[in-house]
Amino acid sequence: MRNAGFIWFLIGFMILLDIYVYQAIRVVAPSSPRMRLIVISVYWFLSVVSVAMIFIMPYSNAATWPKWIRNYVFVIVIGLIVSKLLASLFIAVDDIRRAGAWVISRFPGNTTAATARSGGITRSAFLSWLSLAAGGGLFGTLLYGFNNKYRYQVNKLQLAFENLPSAFKGLKIVHISDIHSGSFTDRKAVEKGIEKIMQQQPDLILFTGDLVNDRATEMEEYKEVFSRLKAPMGVYSTLGNHDYGDYVHWDSAVVKAANLESLKSVHGAMGWRLLMNEHVVLEKDGQQIALLGIENWSARGNFPKYGKMHEAHPGTEQYAFKILMSHDPSHWEAEVLDKYKDVDLMLAGHTHGMQFGLEVPGFKWSPVQYMYKQWAGLYEADKQKLYVNRGFGFIGYPGRVGILPEITLLELV
Repeated sequence: MRNAGFIWFLIGFMILLDIYVYQAIRVVAPSSPRMRLIVISVYWFLSVVSVAMIFIMPYSNAATWPKWIRNYVFVIVIGLIVSKLLASLFIAVDDIRRAGAWVISRFPGNTTAATARSGGITRSAFLSWLSLAAGGGLFGTLLYGFNNKYRYQVNKLQLAFENLPSAFKGLKIVHISDIHSGSFTDRKAVEKGIEKIMQQQPDLILFTGDLVNDRATEMEEYKEVFSRLKAPMGVYSTLGNHDYGDYVHWDSAVVKAANLESLKSVHGAMGWRLLMNEHVVLEKDGQQIALLGIENWSARGNFPKYGKMHEAHPGTEQYAFKILMSHDPSHWEAEVLDKYKDVDLMLAGHTHGMQFGLEVPGFKWSPVQYMYKQWAGLYEADKQKLYVNRGFGFIGYPGRVGILPEITLLELV
């Protein structure tokens, strides 16, 4: 197996990490022999199971496992590793403290010399507790996040534009993104999300890509569900980076191309108008605005540039107001702000807010912000605006911590 070397390296690393974190477990374990045995046994049971899963998955064709089992096992194992890494940072601080105290104690006349000679510098119970609290808190948070993956929240915003035609003032747009149907395991929960969208009574529904994880067949169970999305001015959509099937091995380029064509037909079967590097004109009371939709275009090298603004934009010059659907928010600063200053509002998704972070009034944080400058919510530059949806679905981690699945209701004023 090509990755056998890496697997054995990872297993070795995990064992060393388990032994290191165990040093803190020993310090804080209860003094009662029975309770101490239970705590230590549980710790090593979880550690052994984690190592065993890392060993088994590559040899058991984990890709054929039910996706809910595969996702949960992967996240729990990775969560344990990351939590122990976090705990080990605090343990390392304690070890550095102990090493420093030991060095100092070697100098003649130091009052700690007797301590060093009689048994060395003891491990700090406080830092041991702190390390386990940090690691355990992170792991517990990830487990709690499993319950949030279908907890759809509606974010409502009013967006003001001086050049918006009067007929479109008060226009209600529902913006959703990143459905990732291949990750769904609860149809009824998804249906409640669809009901919540329709309760907003939108005039227009816009979807900005990543309908599936990889394959068009992922929509078979959910095609009827999403076909319930209706709006007087229509439902429009674009493609995201996952929709092209770039992240799986196909038998041939022909099979891969057929998958993409099948996915495009899914949009049509649901009554969605898929925009492929093109624009449409929306009309109301004799006034018009332009809606542009392009394929995935990313400023980051590891994501594709299939989008062609030079094909979608021509012909829109005559319209006073323009909305652009483009999956990746990095497109905004990389091209839109520079070359297409007449695009008033761009809608994007892609980041999911990393499905992990913190949002409170006036403050938001997620690790994804170190990769994407615009990653969730509203951004403005002069008279142009960008809104990044946090995603309707999920991928990889089957949960959300702090960054909940989003249905955006935008009212143009």
